[in-house]
Amino acid sequence: MAALPHRYPMLLVDRVVSLVPGSAIHAVKAVSVNEPFFQGHFPTRPIMPGVLIVEAMAQAAGVLAVETMQLANSGKLVYFMSIDGAKFRSPVEPGCLLDLHVEITQARGAICKFAGKAMIEGKLAAEAHFVAMISDPPKD
Repeated sequence: MAALPHRYPMLLVDRVVSLVPGSAIHAVKAVSVNEPFFQGHFPTRPIMPGVLIVEAMAQAAGVLAVETMQLANSGKLVYFMSIDGAKFRSPVEPGCLLDLHVEITQARGAICKFAGKAMIEGKLAAEAHFVAMISDPPKD
C-alpha cells in the first residue's frame, strides 16, 4: 500500500507475489462476490468489468514503476497515458484469483511502457499494452 495511493473500493491489487525492479511484477487480485461493482454488473451473472481488469494490471504496473524508481511513500502518482490492444478472453467471476503479470517494455525518465496479462488458473483472461507517467500530485 506504500506504493499505491488507491484504497478501497479502488485498490485492485491485494498482494505482490514477486517483483523484479526494472523488469516485471506478479501480483494477485482476489475477486470477491462482495465487490461493489458486482451489484450492477450483472446482478444475475456477476462479471468483473473489463475496464477494472485493465485498472488492476495498471495498478500492478504502478507498483512495479514506483519500486523500480524507489519512490514508495514519496507522494508521486502514476498516471495512465494510453491503453492499446486490450483484449478480453474469458470472464472474471467472483471467487477467482486474478494473477496480474506485468513487465516493463520500455522506460525513459518518468514514462514507462508496459505489457500486462491477467490470468485465471494459468488461462489468459485479458491482456493490454499501456503507457504511464510518474508525476507529482496536482497542486490545489
